[in-house]
Amino acid sequence: MSHKPKSDPQFEIGFYEAVHRRCPDYVDVVGLLGGLYTKVGRIADGLKMDRKLVRLEPDNPTAHYNLACSLALCKKRPDALKSLRKAVSLGYDDLDWMQQDPDLETLKADPEFQQLLRKLKPQS
Repeated sequence: MSHKPKSDPQFEIGFYEAVHRRCPDYVDVVGLLGGLYTKVGRIADGLKMDRKLVRLEPDNPTAHYNLACSLALCKKRPDALKSLRKAVSLGYDDLDWMQQDPDLETLKADPEFQQLLRKLKPQS
């Protein structure tokens, strides 16, 4: 009988931070660290990694989406909406996830957020 090892975010953070120190522009590690930091409540560190990822991959819609999430978590609504618009303009189109993503909770009542959702809804 095999057991799936439990995830240990602190161990993973330590590991990826060590890799990041040696290879600061390793895109996958920057993205992983951003997600891990946010997962453990280190929102400012997650934001820092998301900003770096957007600098490294300016045409990556998911990077812009993740940056929007971090900005929303930091209550930086105008910047979050700007990043979300950029993500959508680059091709981010996961409407269902945008509607339920808890990271975007602070944006959901905003008319501009609602307009972005309408833009992504399939035309019937």
